[in-house]
Amino acid sequence: MGTRTAVDGDPTFGDTWVYESLVGGIPGLDLSARQAIGIQFLLFETLVVGLTVGYGLPSSALVAGTVAVAVAAAGSVAMLYIGAATRELALSDAHRRLLFGTGVEALFGVLGFVAVVTYLLTGAGPTPFETLVGGRSPAPVTFVTLLILWDLCYRIGTSWWTALVSLWRSLRYRVTSETARRCRRIDAATVGFSLLELALLPFVLDRALLVWALVGHVVAVTAVSTAAILLLRTES
Repeated sequence: MGTRTAVDGDPTFGDTWVYESLVGGIPGLDLSARQAIGIQFLLFETLVVGLTVGYGLPSSALVAGTVAVAVAAAGSVAMLYIGAATRELALSDAHRRLLFGTGVEALFGVLGFVAVVTYLLTGAGPTPFETLVGGRSPAPVTFVTLLILWDLCYRIGTSWWTALVSLWRSLRYRVTSETARRCRRIDAATVGFSLLELALLPFVLDRALLVWALVGHVVAVTAVSTAAILLLRTES
């Protein structure tokens, strides 16, 4: 793959994550990033607490739900930062289109979500999900749980795609020293969010497959992002 100097060029489109487009596209709402994330956290946490109390779920379900909601909110912070920082980079429009316009992060999220749901809801005897909530789950509990799981999987898919695009960027472009500094901060944010996902580890310690999947994901994202940082080249 040849080396290029980053320049502006092609027409710009697809410059936002799906998450950003949804928040910004709600009619009548003009929310700041902090407000949107605050509402997201309060809404989901209210649902988690309300369902735990209303259906008498074990305290472990409340703790797991709260941690999952917090990690998803942290993922939103990371996504908004990475999105805004990327749009400020002096790189070609092709880089932004690849990161935002392809929707690959949503595809990764869907694949991860389907895999996790299949694992949690199937198997002989009590499923992992039934073990977590202490028996058969009422429909509202299942609905909110799947919603939170999708939130997590989408953000995990986003961190994967961001890491891969960063590696592609480092292999393809030479950048100025200032752009290189900003790229490294973006890559560090990607690693930071993946490490935050380890907060979910205590709730899956008795499920070896989930432990390996979560730890493997964090290690892989960290390795790819680190490679992107080390391979980043500046203009002479």
